[in-house]
Amino acid sequence: MNPRGENTCREIIDQPEAWSEAVEVARAQAANLADLWQRAGAGPLLFIGCGSTYYLSLAAAAMAREAGLPATAMPASELWLFPQLAGDLAGTLLVAVSRSGETSETVHAVRTFRQAGGRAVLHIGCYPESALAGSSDLALTVPKAQEVSVAQTRSFASMLILCRALIASLVAGPQAIAQLTRLPDLGRRLLERYSGLAESLGGDPSLQRFFFLGSGPRYGLACEAMLKMKEMSLSYSEAYHPLEFRHGPKSVVNDESLVVGLLSDEAHAQEAAVLADMKALGARTLAVVEAGALEELENADYTVGVGSGLSAADRLVLYLPVLQLMAYHRALANGQDPDRPRNLTAVVTLPEGR
Repeated sequence: MNPRGENTCREIIDQPEAWSEAVEVARAQAANLADLWQRAGAGPLLFIGCGSTYYLSLAAAAMAREAGLPATAMPASELWLFPQLAGDLAGTLLVAVSRSGETSETVHAVRTFRQAGGRAVLHIGCYPESALAGSSDLALTVPKAQEVSVAQTRSFASMLILCRALIASLVAGPQAIAQLTRLPDLGRRLLERYSGLAESLGGDPSLQRFFFLGSGPRYGLACEAMLKMKEMSLSYSEAYHPLEFRHGPKSVVNDESLVVGLLSDEAHAQEAAVLADMKALGARTLAVVEAGALEELENADYTVGVGSGLSAADRLVLYLPVLQLMAYHRALANGQDPDRPRNLTAVVTLPEGR
């Protein structure tokens, strides 16, 4: 019998290999991505997913809007059951994100999209022979990102890279994907440098409440970090926009809290001030930030300096690995098996009508 969490640990540590495959898949399909978008009408992007991939969709839609593309995100179940909320779908490119490509709500949502007049569907996932891959006009899949574990780690990160590549190629052409080839080495460096910090914080029994704060595309990542902590370790965990945290949620902060800020370039001073406020309330604070802003974070108890030299959108995936590893260690400290979170399965498939 494998030790608890062995697969999850390996999938987190080895994920840069899957990232390399994701970049190569995107580069090979860059021209087809542009063609598909034109076929859809060169209109809005609609990202859908369930659970982790819904949070990925939030991040991707925000990235697209920052790049000047009209984009929204919805849970796949909302598009399936309430398609009127999506507006006119005739000129929309639907981006259906699903690790397995078999998630019932997403399969139903693609069918609903077609029935409502949608013309083009892009699937982003990990299984090239899946139902969604077969029913989409184009599929970007990363087999190396497939996981034994229930909780998504390397799959989420790899699919996020594909979403970033999609946006970059639509805005600036195939050459824009080249910067992403630096990500695997940067990811390895981060994991080597900060694995000890992840283990220390994750294994600290004095921390009982975890809060993850992020703005723009980082909000979707904050939600995903929250979900990893919750589903792997059964810990109390929440996610918010940074400045919104002052408006009520800070009431539950105490000396058993860790507040994690995924800080932006544009508003890092204001976001760091939120961390300083939470520290004054007794919380410990962790800032994940590009190295150029580290000097402004003297009030953070811990920092993860990404130090990538990449644009904010290109380096987004680098916010993830240390937080995934922290959730893994928290699960072990709580006596949980992160490979098999309680009450969860890797794929949610529903009977017809459910």
